[in-house]
Amino acid sequence: MTDLKILHNPRCSKSRETLQLLQDRGLVPHIIEYLKTPISADELALIVSQLGFSSARQLMRKGEEAYKQQNLTNLSLTEDALICAMLISPKLIERPIVIFNGKAAIGRPPESVLDIL
Repeated sequence: MTDLKILHNPRCSKSRETLQLLQDRGLVPHIIEYLKTPISADELALIVSQLGFSSARQLMRKGEEAYKQQNLTNLSLTEDALICAMLISPKLIERPIVIFNGKAAIGRPPESVLDIL
């Protein structure tokens, strides 16, 4: 399955669990370690859309130090600014994200990704 992808952080237990869940079902996703291989602004905007989110802010890990440091609580920030913040600090991106057939799901809990398969 070449169109099955996972934005993966191997240091994250939920990311490891989600990857294992896919593999246990015989699925072989293309693994994108987004902390090592950054994604583009266009790709990130597309993922926000594929998740069905109305704002990129919904994809952000609000507990990260970078969220506070970059003043991302500011509700007047544009979508482009939010996406740019995630590109500058990819740890802000919620993980893991599984993408398949034009849809995306966040693996929290890991089983939630099964809805798009």
